[in-house]
Amino acid sequence: MSPPSRPPNTPVNVKPMSTASRLPTLSKLVVAAPFYGAAALAPATPKSIELPPDGALLKASALPGYAKAQASCVACHSAEYMLYQLPTAVRLYWDAMAKRMKLVLNAPIDDADFPVIVDYLVKTHGVEQPTRPNAAQ
Repeated sequence: MSPPSRPPNTPVNVKPMSTASRLPTLSKLVVAAPFYGAAALAPATPKSIELPPDGALLKASALPGYAKAQASCVACHSAEYMLYQLPTAVRLYWDAMAKRMKLVLNAPIDDADFPVIVDYLVKTHGVEQPTRPNAAQ
């Protein structure tokens, strides 16, 4: 007696599902379909939310990256995000953060703006601050 045939790449201990065992699931879909269809056709109602005011502002600076950071960074998240970073963060860290925002989180940052934004961040929130907060005197 030969073993029953099974689909290719199917592990030995997995048995194919019989039609009888699939019927309960199929019947649930048939019964639920009209309800899901009606929900999909219902008109969407406009939603609005009111965000609380931002608790922090970017540090004002004459650096060109200040305006770029206002336009690009704070458009997506609070300025507090920069304040939570270590004041000892080096240029490479800020560069990686800015690129992560664009590549991973799809932030609307032009490639040409990266150097000026990073320069602003490292000089106002990072290790290149003229007088770092809590720096040893």
